[in-house]
Amino acid sequence: MPTLLEALEEKYGGIGQTSDISDIEPEAELIVSIFVPKRPPRLSVPQVLVLNDCGIDQAGSAEDLKKKCNTVKELDLAQNKLENWNEVFNILSHMPRIEFVNLSLNRLQMPITAPPKMRIENLRSLVLNNTKLNWFSVEELLKLLPSLEELHLSLNEYTNVLLDTVNTEDHGNNNNNSTCDPATMMSTDECCDDEEINCTEGSSCCNGYLKTTSAHEGVRKLHLNGNPITDWYEICRLGRLFPKLEALVLAECPLRSISPSPSIEENNPSVDESAPHEHFQNLQLLNLSSADIKSWTDIDRLTKFPALKNLRVQNWPLWSKCDSTEHERRQFVIARLPNVEILNGGGRIGFEEREDAERAFIRYYMEKPESERPARYTELISKHGKIDPLVKIDLRPEKKVQVKFIFKDRVENRFVDVYKNVTDLKFRLEKLFGLPASKMRLYYVDQTYKDQMGPEEMKYPNKQLYSYNIATGDEIIIEQKEVKK
Repeated sequence: MPTLLEALEEKYGGIGQTSDISDIEPEAELIVSIFVPKRPPRLSVPQVLVLNDCGIDQAGSAEDLKKKCNTVKELDLAQNKLENWNEVFNILSHMPRIEFVNLSLNRLQMPITAPPKMRIENLRSLVLNNTKLNWFSVEELLKLLPSLEELHLSLNEYTNVLLDTVNTEDHGNNNNNSTCDPATMMSTDECCDDEEINCTEGSSCCNGYLKTTSAHEGVRKLHLNGNPITDWYEICRLGRLFPKLEALVLAECPLRSISPSPSIEENNPSVDESAPHEHFQNLQLLNLSSADIKSWTDIDRLTKFPALKNLRVQNWPLWSKCDSTEHERRQFVIARLPNVEILNGGGRIGFEEREDAERAFIRYYMEKPESERPARYTELISKHGKIDPLVKIDLRPEKKVQVKFIFKDRVENRFVDVYKNVTDLKFRLEKLFGLPASKMRLYYVDQTYKDQMGPEEMKYPNKQLYSYNIATGDEIIIEQKEVKK
């Protein structure tokens, strides 16, 4: 399998040595005013270096990496064969300007047992999707990345979060005699009494074990899509770890609730509702699409997130349980969340849409027993006052009307179904008057506009009768078609 340098040579051809301004002697700097590159720009290593799916498993010569890659700012090594973190560190240590790295789909589940004594100062975005990276390695990486702002940990099969921050005082009150082996993420002391909880997946159940992780003040965006995490209290650990978090993407995570404790019961008034949002004071964007949430109570909990403006809550089981249209469900969510400005993508919620949603919410719960009305109902009543229910007006045409049929000297009054078409009517009249439908012409006479409009031929066989605005008392004249000689 090729090294990174070999893959680089294969993709970009013969790449010569890069010019480094530090190689120019001080005297030369005073004389030379025009920089002449040692190689044509076409053969330069680009600042955005894409080498995904090249089979790379090693870094290559450190000296050559330093010469050739010192200007790289973005590096995409997704879907390669990297397994050893030391090789990754060898690569990044020779890219001093690196700001973005994608290592997705590399087999990086091996723990970082001996992190290098360095800090990658400029790296702001790191993508580690589907790498099966364990939480101890995540912690070690965070120590090396002081400027990190965006972190992607999707599809890593996390069921728990073994990262947390604790106060020094709390830490001193816990029994920390046991130790934890980073290679297995297991406590060397007796770990779990409950066999159903697997500590190797990041559970914090281990007796006498408390994992302490320093908070990272830089991370603003965290993507955790497609991980089988079911409890919000695991997500709260991430809130403590990243106190400045502004965007949290949890799509395809089967969260069962946004409750602060796994033991919370739905609609339990004794539960302290401050906990779900306590560690997300700066969170502006939250994506919970395809969560396993079935209760409106969880929507109400989202009102407590003080900075939340952008929310995605699509594909919840709750929506399929609701006996309402998609538009009505959107109105109910908007009415419950006064601070949310963008719901499920698209443009901002305007003043008119919000007011219509809040009024529709009031009207809906006006007809419900007081015990079923959420707290938001009272708030909206104080804002809008009591609202008269909408008058239900059925604008559909009457299904049956009485029409006068005239054929020669014969007159018949009959009820007709206005949702039938002209052909259906002719076949019915064929039985009544004995005139074949194929030899029949029909003329509609509106009694209201009889003098102004006159008869209108009903010449379109598939046109439904209500489209003529037929009303009770109108006439239809039947004539026999002339036989051509």
